[in-house]
Amino acid sequence: MTQSLSLAERVRAGDARAMARAISLIEDEAESAAAVVRDIFPHTGRTYLIGITGPPGAGKSTLVDRLVTETRRASETVGVIAVDPTSPYTGGAVLGDRLRMQAHAQDPDVFIRSMATRGHMGGLARATSDAALVLDASGKSLVIIETVGVGQDEVDIVRTADISVVVLVPGTGDDVQALKAGIMEIADIFVVNKSDREGADRMVTSIESNLALQHFADGEWRPPILKTEATTGHGVPELWATIKAFRAHSEGTRARRLKARNEFRLRDLLTHRFMEHVEKHLMSPSEFEALVDRIAKRDVDPYTAASDILSKVLKPGAGSREPGTGNTQK
Repeated sequence: MTQSLSLAERVRAGDARAMARAISLIEDEAESAAAVVRDIFPHTGRTYLIGITGPPGAGKSTLVDRLVTETRRASETVGVIAVDPTSPYTGGAVLGDRLRMQAHAQDPDVFIRSMATRGHMGGLARATSDAALVLDASGKSLVIIETVGVGQDEVDIVRTADISVVVLVPGTGDDVQALKAGIMEIADIFVVNKSDREGADRMVTSIESNLALQHFADGEWRPPILKTEATTGHGVPELWATIKAFRAHSEGTRARRLKARNEFRLRDLLTHRFMEHVEKHLMSPSEFEALVDRIAKRDVDPYTAASDILSKVLKPGAGSREPGTGNTQK
């Protein structure tokens, strides 16, 4: 009898059920998730990651739906990760984005997954990068990541995707607020969606005025400004063409961007693992809470408290128990 394939092997074969299972393990931070990522990682790095970000109500989901249609016409295989708000009742994603993309549900070359932020700031779920690796390993040529839409703090996307598309919408009543530096600096392409609304041309002018304050060297990519109507598909072919133009233009610098992305991911993972180690192996919840209370009472300053915790980590033999082994070395 032929030995059954491992989860990682099924992911690499493009098995949709295996892909969904792997992403669920990653989201739940299951112990087996690291093993799955470890097994698929050598087979990743080929997918082009497109980040779609912008404030709530900009029509990002509808635009992604239209963009998927456009990329499928070009015979691209596509994965979509839609980062949704977390349900206050289940802790899972509010599946609004996936509901909007039902037109692609029967297409075997399109895989759509909603992920909950679970309180992670920056517009992306903590597990988004690893979920993108799953889609990469499965052979998807493109992965589109749509952020939750939390406003100008959505800067994590530039550390996750190969290209960042910032979607704005006219008629919000505060164009200047939408164009503050945080979101201006991450854009490779600006899209003014719902461009049939009054104020679209004013929004384009505002973006152009902000870009005019920046210096672009000869040959450097200057973010173009496109107008779209996602509900009708107007302007989406031009958006897809511009994404391809940016990809060709930035091919020589992609390795540098990939290195920066991996550095950010490693630092984020180390930070998360460090706190997990402290909370599981060095300090009980009551001890940590007591230390926070001491800081609040001004009995100890935060720097000293952090140094005390770090000294416990650096103490020989401290916290050497491996998760799940039940063994502690002293």
